[in-house]
Amino acid sequence: MMPKRTRRLTVLAALPTAALLTAGASSPVFAESETPAFHLDLEQLNDSGSRGTAMVSLRGNEMTVWIKSEGMVPGQPSAQHLHGSTEGRDFVCPDDSADTNKDGILDNTEATVHYGDINIALTVSGDTDAATSGLAVDRMPVADANGKVSYKRTIEVGQDVVEKIKDLHIVQHGIDPNGNGEYDFDGAGKSELDPKLPQEATAPTNCGEVKGASVGSVPVGGIETGGGAERPATSPYVIGATGAASAAVAGMLFAVRRRKASGVPATETGGAA
Repeated sequence: MMPKRTRRLTVLAALPTAALLTAGASSPVFAESETPAFHLDLEQLNDSGSRGTAMVSLRGNEMTVWIKSEGMVPGQPSAQHLHGSTEGRDFVCPDDSADTNKDGILDNTEATVHYGDINIALTVSGDTDAATSGLAVDRMPVADANGKVSYKRTIEVGQDVVEKIKDLHIVQHGIDPNGNGEYDFDGAGKSELDPKLPQEATAPTNCGEVKGASVGSVPVGGIETGGGAERPATSPYVIGATGAASAAVAGMLFAVRRRKASGVPATETGGAA
């Protein structure tokens, strides 16, 4: 019989490179732990150039999510979620063919047909409920000046998520097709969720599916928390999953621009260090 440690090393050796290397960062260290961790490769949507690596681990009803991505819009908030179904429905990450209106932008409504509704909002603080925090941009991570996002948070989840974690996947949002470094209406027009919002702020930038088998251990170190700690909200408003109360998005974008103009670093709003 193969020794236990040898089996673990064999599993790690068989993993794709992206499972061991975080996007644009050094390799995470794998702990000697029996807590299962699931790997996700975040692959670009909307020709965004964004990519990343994520891990999801479960210990009882506590889920820890690590994300490290690059190619995000520098200094801008990135809404991010676990999408999919815990009721046995089969959802997947979409491809370019999902752009059904052929306008060149895969919007959130077109993509949701493929990757499903929000299950958990991956905020840096506060609640993670899809309805109340789906687009709570004041509590989402903000990309640093190089367009990188680092995130870690432990969240209490329901038993349905524990049992169906392999049916879920991670999606990050926010694109910049006109390359001007901010979310505006010039690059992709108005959001289909709310005409007061730019499409750039809500369109998906990458997507990764939970792999079918766990990697057998939990990554420790090498992945910065990037805003996982509690911090005061910068806006009193919250955006629901349907895009209501769009003033919060506008307020957040304005606040981000003011911070950029005044030289305040993105790390104060949950961005990468």
